[in-house]
Amino acid sequence: MYIRRALRPTSRNPQHCSGATGTFTIRTVGTLLAAAALFVSACSSAGTTSSGSSAAEAALAALPRATPSALSSYYGQKLSWRSCGVSGFECATMKAPLDYAKPTAGDVRLAVARKKATGPGKPLGSLLVNPGGPGGSAVGYLQQYAGIGYPAEVRARYDMVAVDPRGVARSEPVECLDGRQMDAFTEVDVTPDDQKEVNGLVDAYKKFAEGCGRDSPKLLRHVSTVEAARDMDILRAVLGDQKLNYVGASYGTLLGATYAGLFPGRVGRLVLDGALDPSLSARQINLDQTAGFETAFQSFAKDCVRQSDCPLDSKDKTPGQVGDSLRAFFLKLDAHPIPTGDADGRKLTESLATTGVIAAMYDEGAWERLREALNSAMKENDGAGLLALSDSYYERDADGRYTNLIFANAAVNCLDLPAAFSSPDQVRNALPAFEKASPVFGEGLAWSALNCAYWPVKSTGEPRRIQAKGAAPIVVVGTTRDPATPYRWAQSLARQLSSGRLLTYVGDGHTAFGRGSTCIDSAINTYLLHGTPPANGKRCS
Repeated sequence: MYIRRALRPTSRNPQHCSGATGTFTIRTVGTLLAAAALFVSACSSAGTTSSGSSAAEAALAALPRATPSALSSYYGQKLSWRSCGVSGFECATMKAPLDYAKPTAGDVRLAVARKKATGPGKPLGSLLVNPGGPGGSAVGYLQQYAGIGYPAEVRARYDMVAVDPRGVARSEPVECLDGRQMDAFTEVDVTPDDQKEVNGLVDAYKKFAEGCGRDSPKLLRHVSTVEAARDMDILRAVLGDQKLNYVGASYGTLLGATYAGLFPGRVGRLVLDGALDPSLSARQINLDQTAGFETAFQSFAKDCVRQSDCPLDSKDKTPGQVGDSLRAFFLKLDAHPIPTGDADGRKLTESLATTGVIAAMYDEGAWERLREALNSAMKENDGAGLLALSDSYYERDADGRYTNLIFANAAVNCLDLPAAFSSPDQVRNALPAFEKASPVFGEGLAWSALNCAYWPVKSTGEPRRIQAKGAAPIVVVGTTRDPATPYRWAQSLARQLSSGRLLTYVGDGHTAFGRGSTCIDSAINTYLLHGTPPANGKRCS
């Protein structure tokens, strides 16, 4: 499964993007190989569990209102704040139980950051933000964007706060492979042509899983979304807030919805942007996401044929012909990778090129750069542009170092739901459905969904509806042509939540808040500042 993490908001007008970490930083959500465990398909809102039972039979149960005495030391802890990173930000370390079932068995230490409200206006407490993933650094997101880029009126009245979830970035990160091993992993062929290539792919998944199990054995059993949501409630109490105010994007919507399901009486103002559907099985999630990337690619293709520099143009100028051209290009790379000028000698393989294209599907502002990269690769035999897109997606720096995004992504996904597939034969049987969902990406995404079959820790979660009965109004935001979190997921989550309010952006790209729609931003800002949610079903374009 591909990463479900929000882009740093940019203008919706096609252009190059720049951010604190360099030109065009992609803030996405999975990867062809490491992230294939969770989320996508042909869609029923109920979904199916791995045993075949309907998820409509399972709902997330709320925890008791009273805090267990065994957790009192965690809820009563005092954070020691210190200046950190960018001017105006403070950081601290918060403790949470490694295992909530055995609170005395050890701690996990979580990185927390905040930027205090700037005023004027009456303070509204804390606003927790999470960019998704799983595996995206919330602390990094706060310092690089949310703490300085959220609307001034919001920052004036809220302390902007973030916590890296357990296993992520600064919070005891899950580690699996070193840089060279990751380079090899990202180049593995995920469209195997014969049994030898299938075996190679399976070996890559096994080595990845063995690395995670070797380097993070205890933590791997306790990085679930439910545990991370419980950590958020400790943070709420430690910050002195009676209710949790929260903006979660992409996977962050699952985290926020799970919190609401566990603690409905402590829900303040929750915005879930680019929503996930918690009632779906891993296989269905992967299939839905495959269709989502096809939808996004079709939008790109329609735009591409209108541009003079479209490298995938055809005499018929149809999106279908554009898709055929791209598939033909991928097939050429499968047989003959092309040079990139990379200092480490990496060539552009089919897998890396596919990741680069998919990376650009998250934001229509990247389409121009994608056309440039495809032109260089297809006409000049230079794969540098697509490799750069792929590296940005994997969070690989120029020195060959990777963040732990991909490791944490797989760790959370493989724990949250039973594996989408348990064997290569199951993938082969599912290929027709995936290729129908996306003629361009279907085969690769189907094989990518095999990774959790070899995970060293058994999954602890299952598909569940989240109702959060008794919660205050929760705003669920969906974008109609979102590639990573298809619109139908937002519709389903809004229906499941007893107080859900669906807010729709009719357009392209992953997530909607802060990305150029005055209508969306106004509705969300009014809710955050005044507590007045938009009318259920409100649509913006």
